[in-house]
Amino acid sequence: QVHLAESGGGLVQPGGSLRLSCAASGFTLAYRDIGWFRQAPGKEREGIACISRLSDDGTHYKDSVKGRFIVSRDNDKNTAYLQMNNLKPEDTAIYYCATDQGCVGRGDDFWGQGTQVTVSS
Repeated sequence: QVHLAESGGGLVQPGGSLRLSCAASGFTLAYRDIGWFRQAPGKEREGIACISRLSDDGTHYKDSVKGRFIVSRDNDKNTAYLQMNNLKPEDTAIYYCATDQGCVGRGDDFWGQGTQVTVSS
């Protein structure tokens, strides 16, 4: 059974860091482009980062997180990660990982259930 599961969310103070994990089962994550998305209360879901299955294509970031967030993957663990640094209150949202062919920022076949990130003092 195909499954993506995010973990690592929580409450953090402004300026703090969190690392989200996206564990895949039922398929090989190395063969897929993996995107990270978030949805804040009252706002539409947005794509914020993506890591390509192709090393030449690298990583992609939305301007609002560029320089603060880092996406990576460990193919041996079948897991992707989103390192979030210098978090701001406006980063508060539910964060999702999903397959995202071509890193187009829409997500496609498989989605995780989401993990809540709250940035507040």
